Amino acid sequence: MGTLASSSMTQARPWRWPRIRLRPALATFALCLVVGVSYGSAVRLDQLANGLTSLPASRAYLWEITGALSAWLALPIIQFAALNAPSPRVGWLRFLAVHGLTFPLYSTVHILLMLGMRHPLYALLGWGEYEYGPLGFRLPMEVAKDVIAYSLGATVIVLLAAWRERHERALRAAELEGELRAAQLRALTGQLHPHFLFNSLHAISSVMYEDLARTDRLLSDLGQVLRASLERSEPTWTLAEERAHAGRYISLLSARFGDRLSVRWSVDAGLEAVQVPCFALQTLVENAVKHNQDRREALEVRIRARAGQGLWHLEVEDTGRGFGEDSPSVGPRVGLAHLEQVLSLLHGGQARMERGRGPEGGARVSLTLPRGATA
Repeated sequence: MGTLASSSMTQARPWRWPRIRLRPALATFALCLVVGVSYGSAVRLDQLANGLTSLPASRAYLWEITGALSAWLALPIIQFAALNAPSPRVGWLRFLAVHGLTFPLYSTVHILLMLGMRHPLYALLGWGEYEYGPLGFRLPMEVAKDVIAYSLGATVIVLLAAWRERHERALRAAELEGELRAAQLRALTGQLHPHFLFNSLHAISSVMYEDLARTDRLLSDLGQVLRASLERSEPTWTLAEERAHAGRYISLLSARFGDRLSVRWSVDAGLEAVQVPCFALQTLVENAVKHNQDRREALEVRIRARAGQGLWHLEVEDTGRGFGEDSPSVGPRVGLAHLEQVLSLLHGGQARMERGRGPEGGARVSLTLPRGATA
């Protein structure tokens, strides 16, 4: 039953027609010309070995070059057969049918083209009338040579087609992998939680009647943060851009928490142009704040960027409860897990994230990043 289904699928496959491309056609033309000259030299040496010195050398070269070039002109027939005959393991019937019909056609076209070249060339060169010889001997000789040429041509075309198909599949797979990676990066970066927006709007509304200038700055900061989250298409940007974005994000947090939140920066000179995953600092600062938001004590967040040998380090440390005790008001640290995935997608094993404890017992998250890429 499976064999019948396979056979019907093979027979239902549409016919494929050869496409003539200039560069491959010229390459095969040059190859056939070289083969014709080589065979002409072999025939001439055979003539000399047999004492046939009365025959001019030009005859042997003309015979073999016209034979090779006529084979080149008939090559699309072999290409048609190779494109449409399945592997014998897939369908013997179609394989035998296609080659059984196309080989006689190829051999006939090859011989007719060859004779069609030699007769006018003999007349043009003043050599008299071309004599092909007894057909009973000549035709089997030509068919025997055509079997070899046909088999080699079909094999090479099938192998090239299989290589091209594998290459195209590999390219499609690589493109798909790149698109999936880009989609995953877009999903993991720039995730601005709705509760942050609601809290920011609430904080802005609480100060809008007391300080209009500050309200205007906070609205501008919120707009910039939202725009970056919605419009950013690349997965990385410079540390300078990340710092500016994180600064706007922190100003909105400060409007909500007031004196309970303070942030200290320490960034080595020369790191402004290094690439960092978008919203990495936002994620780290958000992690520090939201896992300590139920505490009444003041929270200090320290942001450090340090240069290293071929690497650089980005660290966010807080004076909160640390990793040993989860905040009762929030769930697991999903943001850090997402950031870790982003690092893996962008840099593989060249980047890493480490969690630890600060001197006051708070959480410390350190990123180690390659320094090769700069803006």
